[in-house]
Amino acid sequence: MQMKVDSCKPAESKISNLTFINLSMLGVLAVVFVAASLIVPRFFDINNISNLIAQQAEIIILGIGVTFLLITGHFDMSVGGIVSLGAVVSAYLCQAKTAGASDLASGLGMGYGKAIIITLLCCMLIGVINAFFIVKVKVNSVVVTLGTMAFSRGVAMIIAKGAQRITGLPPEYKQIGQYTVIGTINIAVIIMIFLLIIALIVENKTAFGRRIYLIGANQVAAKLSGIKVEREISLLYITSAFLAGVAGIVMASRFNAGNCTLGTGYEFDALVITVLGGTSIAGGFGSVVCAVVGAFILGILSTSVNMLGFQPAMQMLVKGFVIIAAILAQRFALDKRKV
Repeated sequence: MQMKVDSCKPAESKISNLTFINLSMLGVLAVVFVAASLIVPRFFDINNISNLIAQQAEIIILGIGVTFLLITGHFDMSVGGIVSLGAVVSAYLCQAKTAGASDLASGLGMGYGKAIIITLLCCMLIGVINAFFIVKVKVNSVVVTLGTMAFSRGVAMIIAKGAQRITGLPPEYKQIGQYTVIGTINIAVIIMIFLLIIALIVENKTAFGRRIYLIGANQVAAKLSGIKVEREISLLYITSAFLAGVAGIVMASRFNAGNCTLGTGYEFDALVITVLGGTSIAGGFGSVVCAVVGAFILGILSTSVNMLGFQPAMQMLVKGFVIIAAILAQRFALDKRKV
């Protein structure tokens, strides 16, 4: 059942295709970093670098769940909406009850720990809905998760009345996103590293991780071998929703506000960093390492074009060009190895 390595490695190759892609994209990351350091003034500054690392925390947390689902051949486009839901619900539950205040200035006054637990459960419920329609009703994963993305964001907009909940939040609400450990590295980065370590252990050291790759390589064969495919995919959707909720709480903490616009477009960014790093959208091939590498490539590009003063339209053009070029280079390199 060692599908992760053996299925991706040609007989004449000394390393697997996955390792080859990871090393290649690390090389691309190094080139992009050096180029940015040479071209962008003050890019290679300790504060700028620590900012760059801190800014990738939420998208990498999202990328973990999206990566595992992509490996099985499934998509999760709901994560951006769940980020918004997590941000707004956590703020609403934490806000102090204020008599006579406007609806946006008064919440349920729960303790922070209890509010976070309830928020994550609400987010995981979206994952349960995704799993039900995809696994039981057999609806396409893109269709279902786009629908639940809109639903989640709609609920967030209703609770936040199209704005944000910012008053009456307890002091501890902003600690995760604003309390710095080293430079501008905050607790959110520590959470991201912790989740990455768990994901790598699951991916490389557990039977569950091996089953994920087998499902992505051949779902029919996986069922015939005794793997409970529906259960595994359902668990991955619930986990992805949980991670999106964590990202929403982290992001809301960074801004100290439950803003219903948080997470807008993050479903596409999470997909981009995962594919950019080397994970296959066809399933059976990839790693959370791919998401990390892709996140930093995209982060350096975004920071660089912003610091160079490019207009938003030009920023999108440059990022789009580099992303397409990197993905085509991956495909070309893999094809050459198979010749």
